[in-house]
Amino acid sequence: MSDEMKLYYLRNICLFEMLNETCFRELCQLLRIRTLYRGETINYDNGDASKIYFVLKGKVKITEGDDSGNELVKELLTEGELFGDLSLDGNACDDELAEALTSNTIIGYCNVTDFRTLMQSNSTIALNYAKKVNNKLRRLESRHADLVFRDAKSRLIRFIKNWASVDGNRIGDKIILNNYLTHSEIAAFISTSRQSVNVLFNELRDSGFLHYNRKKIELTDPVIWN
Repeated sequence: MSDEMKLYYLRNICLFEMLNETCFRELCQLLRIRTLYRGETINYDNGDASKIYFVLKGKVKITEGDDSGNELVKELLTEGELFGDLSLDGNACDDELAEALTSNTIIGYCNVTDFRTLMQSNSTIALNYAKKVNNKLRRLESRHADLVFRDAKSRLIRFIKNWASVDGNRIGDKIILNNYLTHSEIAAFISTSRQSVNVLFNELRDSGFLHYNRKKIELTDPVIWN
């Protein structure tokens, strides 16, 4: 990928807002690009090979599994989000896995050591990075509170509202979502069963709150979804 295309994607990442042209050019030299097909995974490296990744185009899910094969969906990431060795200490989570949810997903990545050096020489990137990681922690705290205080239906409604606010297209009073998530993936995110998600989606559809098929979800009630 040319440096001009790298610059195009990098300028759309809020982490790098307000950088001057020299810093952008330096970042381009560090950045490597990879295009993923839907379902393709990324295994993290550790030590000196540890990397930090940026979602430049498409969607990525971050999962963690156990020895029994159970999967927990930790995060659903869109353009501009970060993943990988976020601690920047060379110790990425061995059990964590990143998977492309959309075709032609484009990610950028660089070695953690190079990124640390860049942050040390640029306070703007360091501050933006701290804000980005803090936002991730706040989302995790909010999700933990949902698991403690909300039932499965309330968690599903909240999940769809958050999904719509990040990735929805508003058309009049409706919000349209491209449906790139399976019911199993949604269930793994809100900590319930796939069968429960099926039942709850049918309840919401029968109540007139949404319509859905394999390709899209149409949120039809502006009161519940705003």
